[in-house]
Amino acid sequence: MDTFDPGYQSKSIEGKIVVALERISEAFRVLLWQEGKENALTPLQLQLLLFLKFHSPEQCKVNYLAREFNVNKATISETVRLLTKKQLIFKETDASDTRSYSIYLTEKGREIVSKTSSFAGAIEKPIHTFSKEQKEIMFQSLLELIEKLNKAGIITVQRMCFSCRFYQEGPDSDHCGLLKKPLYSKDIRIDCPEHEVGT
Repeated sequence: MDTFDPGYQSKSIEGKIVVALERISEAFRVLLWQEGKENALTPLQLQLLLFLKFHSPEQCKVNYLAREFNVNKATISETVRLLTKKQLIFKETDASDTRSYSIYLTEKGREIVSKTSSFAGAIEKPIHTFSKEQKEIMFQSLLELIEKLNKAGIITVQRMCFSCRFYQEGPDSDHCGLLKKPLYSKDIRIDCPEHEVGT
């Protein structure tokens, strides 16, 4: 089986879906390179800055960032060093553990993120043209794919409802124990700020 063989794809819907996802990931790579080039940043540097803007200090530590971006700690440390040199981020030592620190955006870093964070709009725009039903089917399918890839260890970090300790499966609808409300497909989050790993 060779997913990228057009002959295989002609007989396999699974192969076609994988190649379609690869094309979409290529679009992200192109947009990240374009955005980064304009601001003298690599795609990883730009992704890290975007992550810092929207996530808690506990998640903005070297160990967590290495897992988030599926790279080693040395790569993240070097990225942090370069972004610090560019005055886009700063480090703050953890009071309870002086060997650990959280990373924050500087004012200059926040300005860069504000200018660059709209790059994903180019991919979101065509999705607005889909029907409500198409979007719901697509979202549900992607949720299930992400969950399975996470269970297989391919996606190492995910903050979806399904892996959260507050998630409760129910016969009619699932439930969020933290928000104390039912969870329907449209309510499931891909990146929940309140996510806590289930036991």
